[in-house]
Amino acid sequence: MAMSGGVDSSVAAALLAQEGHDVTGVHLKLSEENAESGGRVHGCCTVEAADDARRVAQMLDVPFYVWNLKDAFADGVMANFVREYERGRTPNPCVRCNERIKFGALLERGRTTGFEAVATGHYAINRHDGRRWRLHRSADSAKDQSYVLATLGQSELAFARFPLGPLTKQRTREMARDLALRTADKPESFEICFVPDGDAASFVERAGATVAPGPILDPDGTQIGEHAGIHRYTVGQRRGLGLAAAERRYVLDVDAARNAIVVGPGELLARGGIVVEDVRWTAGEPPRHPACLVQIRAHGEPVPATIVAADADSMAVRFERAERGVAPGQLAALYSGDEVIGGGTIAAALPVGLP
Repeated sequence: MAMSGGVDSSVAAALLAQEGHDVTGVHLKLSEENAESGGRVHGCCTVEAADDARRVAQMLDVPFYVWNLKDAFADGVMANFVREYERGRTPNPCVRCNERIKFGALLERGRTTGFEAVATGHYAINRHDGRRWRLHRSADSAKDQSYVLATLGQSELAFARFPLGPLTKQRTREMARDLALRTADKPESFEICFVPDGDAASFVERAGATVAPGPILDPDGTQIGEHAGIHRYTVGQRRGLGLAAAERRYVLDVDAARNAIVVGPGELLARGGIVVEDVRWTAGEPPRHPACLVQIRAHGEPVPATIVAADADSMAVRFERAERGVAPGQLAALYSGDEVIGGGTIAAALPVGLP
């Protein structure tokens, strides 16, 4: 059981123990609190979080270990985060952590150590239909986390368990209080664990990324200002542009090749579809039917779409209606109803009006 020190993984561990499973709690050491980092870690990466996880494991009478996966986290999540911003893209590090750490490095170590499954506190439902594993949204639509798990395939899902999938967050809190768990009323953390102050641009700069000022252009290519580095901007951004104008302007494009930012009116944000790379199909292959729902941001609403081209690891998707603020680097998760079909990284947006 991956125990972060929060209420969700605490209750998930308790549920598994109550069901009679032979549970071992594992806390992941992913970063350091030291002078070099300026203490800039948060959430599951703190000493306090590890202590909370250890004490919950003691209450549940399950073995507890701390596994050091700092190197894997630095290479697979933090370095990827910096590289994506250098490319003018907007990454989602929680997706990368699930893909490369929890169901990458942790899962592989669990397999080689002899464990039968890895469980987490994610709100998602994973079930076997007699032929293959299927990943579904959780019972709590407000808390559902299937989006950040959409790049998992059959090999990962066969080893994954999500005890909280049938529960609501309110019920999880109630169970934690009933069990007198010390994490019962612990607040949730919404920050990136290695960027707790929310200043991703400063983190990218401290990490030594190659950044330089460049032009801010209008849609016609006329320079109307100068930016301090493309890593400070994302598609759809309105604030912090440093431009004096009567009308509202939004970031329409982050052009890494020209080191330029393109800004313009909000109606120009509309896009007709996306090209997606590094796709993982949940069933191991593209679906037979092209109609789907696609979700292009963590807290966005899924929208009707059609898969117009797909192969083993890429696809093009056309929205049924134009969508605004498509940001390359974010995850696109595909659904059939509440079932995850697959997911991948948005590589580019497609203009409105494509056939």
